[in-house]
Formats: sequence, C-alpha cells, structure tokens
Amino acid sequence: MSTPTREERMPAIYLSHGAPPLADDPVWPGELAAWSADLPRPKAILIVSAHWEEAPLALGATTTIPLVYDFWGFPQHYYEVQYAAPGAPALADSVRKLLRGAGTPVQDFPDRGLDHGAYVPLVEMFPAADIPVLQISMPTLDPVKLLDIGRKLAPLRDEGVLIMGSGFFTHNLAALRQAAGGRVPGWSAEFDDWGRRALEAQDIDALLDFAHKSPAGQLAHPRTEHFAPLFVTLGAAGDELGDQRSVIDGFWMGLAKRSIQIG
Repeated sequence: MSTPTREERMPAIYLSHGAPPLADDPVWPGELAAWSADLPRPKAILIVSAHWEEAPLALGATTTIPLVYDFWGFPQHYYEVQYAAPGAPALADSVRKLLRGAGTPVQDFPDRGLDHGAYVPLVEMFPAADIPVLQISMPTLDPVKLLDIGRKLAPLRDEGVLIMGSGFFTHNLAALRQAAGGRVPGWSAEFDDWGRRALEAQDIDALLDFAHKSPAGQLAHPRTEHFAPLFVTLGAAGDELGDQRSVIDGFWMGLAKRSIQIG
C-alpha cells in the first residue's frame, strides 16, 4: 500500500446487504448507489461479511475468481450475476502485517471468492467493478474480539481503504415467516430503534451486550453473525464515533436495512 496521507482517509461503514433479490427492489439499489456516489473513491475495499466464518482469520482470493453463490432455491438469473473486481494483493499484505504484528493469526484461502454478503451490495455501489476488493473472514462472533480486529485494521483507512462490515441490522428469517400480512414485526422495529439510539449515543458497551440490553435482541438476532460485522466497523472507526450517521434506514421484507457511515 502507498504511504498514508490524511487527505485519503476513508470512512468506515456497516451496511445491511440484503439478498440477491435486492437488485429488483425499486428503492434500495438507488440508495446504495447514491451512498457510494457521496463517498470519496476508495483505492481498495476490505469487506467482512456475515456469510464467511473461518478461524483463524482468513484472507480470501487476491486474484479475480468466480463468485460464491451461497444461497439456494432462487431463480437462475441470480446465479448468473458477475462481479469481476480486481484482486487486492497489496491490501492483503498490509492486512497480514497489521494483524500478525498485533498477534492475530492469519491464513490464506486463495480459492475463496466473494460471497453474496460482499458482491450483492458492491454490484449496486460500485457497478464498474474496477476497485480492488479483499474479503476477510470473521474468526469469531465475539463482539469484543471483532471490535479489536477492527481497531487493528483502522490504519488502512489512512491508505484510502474503505473498511466495510456487511450484515443485516435485524435478521431472523424463521420468525419473519411467521409475521402476518408482510408487516414489519415488532421485534424488528424495536431493535432497529434501540440500535439507532445506541449508535447515536455512542454507547459501545450497550451495543457489545446487545443480546441482553436491547429489546427483542435475541429475536432480532437469534444467531449473531449478521450483527457481528458492525463491531469490525466500530473498531475501525476509532475515536470518530461522534461523526456517525445512518445513511439508509427503513425495512425490507420486515428486516431493518439500517446502514451507517462513520467518518
């Protein structure tokens, strides 16, 4: 990576990534496109997705290889989406140095392409696929440990790297299927409102213990992989939490699509 300059400093973001049918939504793709148009252009993108858990922390492909279509039962055209972004070997080298230097083990998965938690939003935000992208795994779902990983990666922001946590602000598909009439379930709305207020208050302690301190936390996230990437983003944000805003809010099929930018 190049010598850092303060002028290149990128924000850290967390987004709700949706599912492959996001592309057909009349509103959401435009929101993502408008967001990316308002961002400084990244030199590279480092993304951690809810859909890749691997320990020790793993680096995905650093060359352009096929996507991972990690979903089932969708129409065929969703399996024909392409996103041939350049690999980011220099970024991978920087990640290895930062993490190994801080005592975090790192492994390489050179045959692991971008999963839908990565490419679905990237198709809408950076459709030219001309920015190098590196996906890393979540080695744990422990919010405290993920916060620490984000802090170790934070210096990359000064090198023009957009650090992106990709999850879903609420995520309980089983409970969603039981919701009547396509309405937003109470647990989803309550958790979204609580999360918004906790973020605005910069209440990291509450967010770290969201399963117990939030209303309906265990319903909103019966398994926490879709909220967990938020903590990488929060760690990468460092002391800039006061410079935070929700760029996208509202609901999609009953799930909160809240997405935030810090810095």
